[in-house]
Amino acid sequence: MKAEAPPYSAGTLLAAGWRPFPSPAKLNLFLAITGRRPDGYHALQTVFQLLDWGDTVWLRPRRDGAIVRHGAPAYAPEADRDLVVRAAARLQEVAEGGHGVDLFVEKRVPVGGGFGGGSSDAASVLVALDALWGLGLGIERLAGIGLALGADVPVFVHGRSAWAEGVGERLRPLALGPRHYLVADSGVSVPTAELFQAPDLKRDAAPATIADFLSGTVHGNAFEPVLRQRAPAVAALLDRLGAFGRARLTGSGGGGFVELPSPAEAEAAQRMLAAEGWACRACTGLDASPLHAAVAAARQGA
Repeated sequence: MKAEAPPYSAGTLLAAGWRPFPSPAKLNLFLAITGRRPDGYHALQTVFQLLDWGDTVWLRPRRDGAIVRHGAPAYAPEADRDLVVRAAARLQEVAEGGHGVDLFVEKRVPVGGGFGGGSSDAASVLVALDALWGLGLGIERLAGIGLALGADVPVFVHGRSAWAEGVGERLRPLALGPRHYLVADSGVSVPTAELFQAPDLKRDAAPATIADFLSGTVHGNAFEPVLRQRAPAVAALLDRLGAFGRARLTGSGGGGFVELPSPAEAEAAQRMLAAEGWACRACTGLDASPLHAAVAAARQGA
């Protein structure tokens, strides 16, 4: 869970007109599938908890209309497949004038872990470029553009930990407080579409309420039994995390987490697992994303 080094030092990037924007990771504190929608998508219920750990998206506006990605990350060697490039292109379609951008993602969140790194990066591009390009589209419209890129993008655009339904786009902010977690990645990345087609995936969970979640009545992740069967590394990770408390899968990826009573206990657990070779990190939950504060600061400095 180390950062991918920027093409230049942070000082050099800042001096050259680049601006950094945070892209927080997330956890799904529970995830249930309650059925299928008329459009064929699955109906979900989940709780998103934002984290004080994530990627950094670096942006620099251009006047020639070009969208230029710097660096060639292994997760998207072709620029037009990169979600941040696609986000900038979608925003460019609704903008007037010759807006362009240089962009680079300082990557910390593992790809395919279920921590929402790519979705958060795309949301940071949408929200930040809306300000840097002076578009003024507003959060709801930006969230709608984000939904076309991925079901998790709107929660990062809104920038609040939230109860979510539908495909994840119907959001109600939740004040969850500073919960403390050990998060870890198994290194397994399974395509979400493949998991949704799994015959053993439970798709008929009884609809729950926020009160059910807060009382602890509902918990778990519908994808966990499927991934435990298909990916021994995920099962091993969750079993190891279970030594510290109730281990849970996040999203539909290969990452897991456990909630601990304090930062000190999360950091102690991190040291123990890291010594065993696990990719892990102690994190604290956030109710509000730092992205919007960074964008407000960018507007004031414009």
